[in-house]
Amino acid sequence: MTASAYKDHLGRPIVAVTGMGIITSLGQGLKDNWAALSSGTSGIHAINRFPTEGLSTRIAGTVDFIEIPVPNAVERSYAFARETTIEALADAGLSGDFNGPLFLAAPPIEPEWSARFELADRSPAADHPGDAYERFLTALRQRPDPAFHEAALFGAISERLADRFGTRGLPVTLSTACASGVTAIQLGIEAIRQGRTDRALTVATDGSLSAEALIRFSLLSALSTQNDPPTKASKPFSKDRDGFVIAEGAATLVLESLESAVARGAKVLGIMKGAGDKADSFHRTRSSPDGGPAIATIRAALADAGIDESGIGYINAHGTSTPENDKMEYGSMSAVFGEKLVGIPVSSNKSMIGHTLTAAGAVEAVFSLQTMLTGTLPPTINYNNPDPSIVLDVVPNKKREAQVSAVLSNSFGFGGQNASLVMALEPA
Repeated sequence: MTASAYKDHLGRPIVAVTGMGIITSLGQGLKDNWAALSSGTSGIHAINRFPTEGLSTRIAGTVDFIEIPVPNAVERSYAFARETTIEALADAGLSGDFNGPLFLAAPPIEPEWSARFELADRSPAADHPGDAYERFLTALRQRPDPAFHEAALFGAISERLADRFGTRGLPVTLSTACASGVTAIQLGIEAIRQGRTDRALTVATDGSLSAEALIRFSLLSALSTQNDPPTKASKPFSKDRDGFVIAEGAATLVLESLESAVARGAKVLGIMKGAGDKADSFHRTRSSPDGGPAIATIRAALADAGIDESGIGYINAHGTSTPENDKMEYGSMSAVFGEKLVGIPVSSNKSMIGHTLTAAGAVEAVFSLQTMLTGTLPPTINYNNPDPSIVLDVVPNKKREAQVSAVLSNSFGFGGQNASLVMALEPA
């Protein structure tokens, strides 16, 4: 590879975004998603994929309009990723083999309970209760089940995507909780900056919503139980917020060195100026309440981008609608931006699409870029009862027309996974 003519403040190749694709509970494709999101439409609805009788939470942002051959999380997550990648590559004007690395954020995979029960029913009787695992292995040896096997393989989705789109090298599959989407993008950025490739395919997908997932998050008291009406449940930064709304979705971004994009005449949708990440060892699910790691993450992203706090015109907040996380994020942003924060619009896409978990960071990166491209700030809906301890301009309930040139997007996940992106319309 030749040296790049387009360098950032640290002498690294500037990384451009040349293609985007997205699926959420609002619909398929960037056009429909943006029209719904910017108009304040909610994609949250009652769950009909499985029975919810007796559950405290009966709503979600499921994606039920993509056909899949087998009803499990792997097939759903793969289908979402495939469709968003098709859209992103078309948007980038690329066809044939992609010929660049693939970085995929995918949810931790477990077989559906229905598949486990079916396997148990055809397993031989056990002499001892502890022999269940061996019984399952015996049943699978007697009658192989490729669909069940693939549903238990964490790397299955990325391998299928690599085969479908002709990516180069071994695909990377990662999971850093709710920060996963940003982590995938960050790996793509670094691969281009280090001169290892001219382009990278970064994908984040999550189709793992099941009764078991709902129960597990409910046991953590993380989910909203305000089921009626579903569209009002997610209310980030509001006083009466009571938890996040679990959701599904996917997003793909084509990253490319600015030099490569200019050389082939590609349209440049935005610039990935900076990325920051910090680990938080406070608790296996909770973030540190003092916000220390989140503060360090935001500062690292700004430093990586080569800008200070005054350069950010809009913040796409993590904004989960949980009592603790919203408060921690506000404190973290206040520590970084100080008095300037009250003058920076801050909104949460999750008020409309719910929390897409593994996919969230990439989904929100797409919406952040679209915010700059259209000059429209999406609202935080359901903001009718402000939390007096969180003083923010959340773009309440209705979109706002405003041109911004740089955006910060936060993703603060379970297990202390914190990541932030700084995106801009133009290189410096």
